[in-house]
Amino acid sequence: MTLLIHPSLNLSDLLNFLKGIAFRSGLTHFEYCKSLLMKKTLIACSLLLSTLSLAQEAPNNFDFEKTDSGTVTSLGVFGSEEYKLIIDTINVQSGSKAVQIQSADVEGGYKAISYTIPAVYQGSKVKLTGYIKTENVTDGYAGLWMRIDPGLGFDNMQNRGITGTTDWTQYEITLDLKAMSAKNIIVGGLLVGKGKMWVDNLSLTIDDKPFAEAPPRAIPPAQKDDEFNSGSNIDLTADMLDATLADDLTLLGKVWGFLKYHHPAIGKGNYNWDYELFRVLTDFLKAQSPQRAQTLLSWIAQYGAIAACETCQPTSADAFLKPDMAWIENIDHAPLREKLQFIYQNRHQGEHYYIAMAAGVGNPEFKNEAAYANMPYPDAGFRLLALYKYWNMVHYYFPYKNLIDKDWSTVLKAYLPAFIGAEDELEYELAAIGIIGDIKDTHANLWGGGNKVREWKGEKYPPVRVKFIENQLVVTDFFNEEHKTIMGLIIGDVITHIKGQPVADLVEERMPYYPASNQPTRLRDIAIDILRSNDSTINITYQKNGTARVIDLPVFKREDLNYYGWYRPEPEGKSFKKLSDGIGYITLKNIKPEDIPLIKEQFADTRGIVIDIRNYPSTFVPFLLGSFFLSEPTEFVKFTGGNVNNPGEFSFGPALEIPGQKDAYKGKVVVLVNELSQSQAEYTTMAFRANSNTTVIGSTTAGADGNVTSFLMPGGLRTMISGIGVYYPNGKETQRVGIVPDIEVLPTIKGIREGKDELLEKAIEVINSTNLDKTKN
Repeated sequence: MTLLIHPSLNLSDLLNFLKGIAFRSGLTHFEYCKSLLMKKTLIACSLLLSTLSLAQEAPNNFDFEKTDSGTVTSLGVFGSEEYKLIIDTINVQSGSKAVQIQSADVEGGYKAISYTIPAVYQGSKVKLTGYIKTENVTDGYAGLWMRIDPGLGFDNMQNRGITGTTDWTQYEITLDLKAMSAKNIIVGGLLVGKGKMWVDNLSLTIDDKPFAEAPPRAIPPAQKDDEFNSGSNIDLTADMLDATLADDLTLLGKVWGFLKYHHPAIGKGNYNWDYELFRVLTDFLKAQSPQRAQTLLSWIAQYGAIAACETCQPTSADAFLKPDMAWIENIDHAPLREKLQFIYQNRHQGEHYYIAMAAGVGNPEFKNEAAYANMPYPDAGFRLLALYKYWNMVHYYFPYKNLIDKDWSTVLKAYLPAFIGAEDELEYELAAIGIIGDIKDTHANLWGGGNKVREWKGEKYPPVRVKFIENQLVVTDFFNEEHKTIMGLIIGDVITHIKGQPVADLVEERMPYYPASNQPTRLRDIAIDILRSNDSTINITYQKNGTARVIDLPVFKREDLNYYGWYRPEPEGKSFKKLSDGIGYITLKNIKPEDIPLIKEQFADTRGIVIDIRNYPSTFVPFLLGSFFLSEPTEFVKFTGGNVNNPGEFSFGPALEIPGQKDAYKGKVVVLVNELSQSQAEYTTMAFRANSNTTVIGSTTAGADGNVTSFLMPGGLRTMISGIGVYYPNGKETQRVGIVPDIEVLPTIKGIREGKDELLEKAIEVINSTNLDKTKN
């Protein structure tokens, strides 16, 4: 995502907004960008993600001579629809055509054009030059802009934009290409605010050569290695896994991962590190245990001498998390131990083939990782590789490693039997879920590739939504209207047995296969799946007026139900309304950017506002709505981020602020949360909590905060982690803890049967009592 920033917005403000962007891949970037138009300081937000690029002409048309006259339709064009964009044949810098952009009377308006060029060139610097002419540009600026994707560099001239009336003048932008990681170079011109601009004769060079003449990017040797595409050829079974081999394979896995993220030759992309594992494994397994350390030394020597590192810095004394190298210190083979210590002291620096940090946010991006989807049940070598990859990813780049219950140094060895001994695809997927669950992160699950796990859970779904309330499994809703009271089952009934087995026993059995940050969230996810089946019915026992009833409940294909997982969506419903007695109500599950100014206007004189975040916000509102409740800027969050140059180090950045406004809301604010409040919902609650007049009501949230990072594993598996650490300004944790409410209110079975929203009722009570206290005072 690219922000086009008003000149009055400084870099610090920009980073605040960048760091606040989408926590989950499900965030609607378009709606978020539209919401920025509501703010005077944020003029516009472009959506030039590579996957969203609009139709464009060939990049050799940088002088626009091949563009049809009249309204431009073939360039990449985005921004305010009211702005005019035409091909001008009179006002040109050279040739016969130039692009003209003319503003409209639109608050926060802008218009931009773009070209997207695949970054297939070698080089260090990319430069965009072009000619711009302006007429009466005010309340913004005109300029060139360039971005290198994915998120590697950006400049839109916002701090040196062109204003007023100017004749044709050449301007330029220069960025670091970062050729190893770059996917696309996106360039163009833009007008922010009022007036007219013309742009002509764009030119793109790489290291001062026209980009089309720049040398093609060399294919890293790692990408040319295909020796093991069809299998590892490793002979390894669970029967071979005695205590000695388990210790030795554990050491190999840690050395392999250490070299992946620290050795300069691997960092440069000189080796397919997955396949290098299989090469050393052959000799490693043949050697006797005493010789295996020497095998590792000889293996390391193959990758060449390591030059002294002149830029390596020691771990910062202020680092929140420090690299854990205790396992190296505990190696009893002195030459191997000293070699690894030398590599650490002279580790890879700068751009890395396998790992990067997302620009502006700081969560890790794992690059050039293959999923090996052609082998859904990988052989023993690839299964071992999966374990090594995951353990090391967490060891060096999980920001909440310190919160893992288990001693992570022991986990790799503990999972060797499960991964090596997995006898089929299901057992392999369950082994993966097992280690994923150990990091206790609700963001971390088997989000892709778990075909057999889905079959194991059941391909058909019940007609009812159930939830654990007062430690019992309770019917809370029906997906379809026609299924209400199906076979006598009604809302509020308690299911006690499934297929004759007590629900409590089933929950205990399934706990290891439902990764979550805390128990309420785990129960949330178990409840969603517990009545799934592969049969046409599922046998249940439920309580009706104190009497046990047994029925065979029909189950359905998901597409035959108006199915939902966490909460019933209302995409067409209104996100706000006034309740009785002058209390406003807002739900974030379907809030739209255009709702926010209406909310501020219509709720300004209410006695209190209830904000319902028992959902996942459909629009990113911490700043847009959060500022309504504050009269001055207020800190609400700070992050930790990792360090590619020193894997395992995590440090705090500065706290972020919610901007205030002069006419801030004066009434009571109550926020409703529960186990459905996850990630962006939790972050948003933190923003509203910056207001001292806010009360949070409900129950502990999902405890998974921070921008997510995807990670691929052999067998086509895909998982995620929370990629940055999210903390209150005082350093208090949110991960696993969640947002702890000021007033705990849990739904009751009685309330469910009576159709009550007990959290909302408590919120209204709090607002009324607050206003009563004010009246008395």
